Amino acid sequence: MRILVQRVTSARVAVSGEVVGEIHPDGQGLLALVGVTHTDDADKARRLAEKLWQLRILDDEKSASDTAAPILVVSQFTLYANTAKGRRPTWNAAAPGAVAEPLVQTFADALTAMGARVQTGVFGADMQVELVNDGPVTVLLEL
Repeated sequence: MRILVQRVTSARVAVSGEVVGEIHPDGQGLLALVGVTHTDDADKARRLAEKLWQLRILDDEKSASDTAAPILVVSQFTLYANTAKGRRPTWNAAAPGAVAEPLVQTFADALTAMGARVQTGVFGADMQVELVNDGPVTVLLEL
């Protein structure tokens, strides 16, 4: 799994013009773009959720767990794009939806179980994501 994390002051995701997930933190929150590959499993999803929850990238080196910062989770298979050859990316490293969708949900559920306020996008949908990146701070999480 790859989680591209952005520290935000606001973020929302819409499908067909309708907002399906949104965070407006008092201060800062996190947008987590989640990519899944073929070798990922539920244990890795839970470990990455814990890593994100404890990651000290908010002001004063605090984590989302310290500040109860909200988290918007959006599936993003394009994090596994292969651009080594030519000009057209390939997506062979991205897990198919039947594998990826439950793992993205496991990631979001693990965050919720730890106490996070989680909003999500819609898996597999054509989503429009808006955010105000704070800092900017963008970090790639992998195990």
